Amino acid sequence: MSEKLWGGRFREETDVQVDAFNASIGFDWRLFAHDIEGSMAHCRMLAKQGIITEEEAGRIIEALGEIRRELEHGEYPADEDYEDIHSLVEKALVDKVGPLGEKLHTGRSRNDQVALDARLFVREAVSHLDELLQRLQEALLDQAEKNVDLIMPGYTHLQRAQPVLLAHHLMAYFEMFHRDRDRLRDALKRVNVLPLGSAALAGSTFDLDRDMVAEELGFEAVSRNSMDAVSDRDFVLEYLACASILMMHLSRLCEELVLWSSREFGFAAISDAFCTGSSIMPQKKNPDIPELIRGKTGRVYGHLVSLLTTMKGLPLAYNKDMQEDKEALFDTVDTVEACVGILARLMGEVTFHGERMLEATQRGYLAATDLADYLVRKGMTFRQAHETVGRMVLFAVEQGKELHELTLEQMKGFARRIEKDVYEWLDPVMCLDRRNITGGTGPGVVRERLKKARRELGL
Repeated sequence: MSEKLWGGRFREETDVQVDAFNASIGFDWRLFAHDIEGSMAHCRMLAKQGIITEEEAGRIIEALGEIRRELEHGEYPADEDYEDIHSLVEKALVDKVGPLGEKLHTGRSRNDQVALDARLFVREAVSHLDELLQRLQEALLDQAEKNVDLIMPGYTHLQRAQPVLLAHHLMAYFEMFHRDRDRLRDALKRVNVLPLGSAALAGSTFDLDRDMVAEELGFEAVSRNSMDAVSDRDFVLEYLACASILMMHLSRLCEELVLWSSREFGFAAISDAFCTGSSIMPQKKNPDIPELIRGKTGRVYGHLVSLLTTMKGLPLAYNKDMQEDKEALFDTVDTVEACVGILARLMGEVTFHGERMLEATQRGYLAATDLADYLVRKGMTFRQAHETVGRMVLFAVEQGKELHELTLEQMKGFARRIEKDVYEWLDPVMCLDRRNITGGTGPGVVRERLKKARRELGL
């Protein structure tokens, strides 16, 4: 056997720098369990089809199990002696069972082998991320239930807009993460397709039972075009895209945690366990974790754009450029899992300051829309009411007062239809009570949503 798996065609030794530049063992070693799992399934299929004997398959599978245990204990250093994890496993197998180990690669190529390993890895990553996202949803739900009566300003353009329940605000993120989980589960349909059996690009001359391998490995479908199967990285891109949208949602939540924990807002306090201090300013308590998650969002975006750019000009079928998918994928998986995991823990340790939030609803004319609705009920068109309330707000601003601080006579100066009951419409609590509509911030519908959300999570 040549030192290289493909060495028979070459007269000269590969340049040392070429070996180092070409190798992927430094990062794809983490696919070893997936590589061995796929190899075992392939081996059983070869035996079932009579391509190798049952006795040969048994010896190979036993040796592969030993190699997996040895790799788990770090007995094969990931260095320049191996081109990639696939050649490492094959060389280790030959060392254990001799030339018999060379039969394992019958009917497959590294092209379909690496595509299989990547799909197994992404499938596992989707499952783990889904679990982490549920924990984050549980943390948000717990906080929403714990603080269900707290009222805060809702914002548009980062300007105070209308009163909302804090629980309603937090549950907006719950819905975002629900969509993220939906996206990931939907992506599984396209991940869960078996490429093995496509060989290098044209399929195999051997009578392979691809359906058997798919069933062994839990794949729901078998690839329908061998050239597409070995050159497809849509499933990686889709994971990166899902991860990018998820990181955007995490970043938005983290931005609000940064703002809310500032003295300017004072709406929330993050536990000391999730903050750091300053090396020069003794008073500082910095929200480093939300800031880091916000920063890592750009890193995940970069991996998506990087792989899209790598793939955009590749002719069919496999090209070595596609080796660049692994580091982008691995780093994204690690980054997203770390961010979701720590944010789920942090959210459980946030304290919300209800008095400060309620106080903020008393300033900024947050009941102006309700006042316009009040005038509509008194017979105005909404546009007339909007214009009238706008002039009332301008007057109140000039007087240095809030709307509820204007006298009834002052308000009647703008609309004779206004009566004493107008003050009920200017109360932030009453503003909430009037919004018990599906999807609204009314206390009744919010409480019902919390109950339904708990059932959705199976809690």
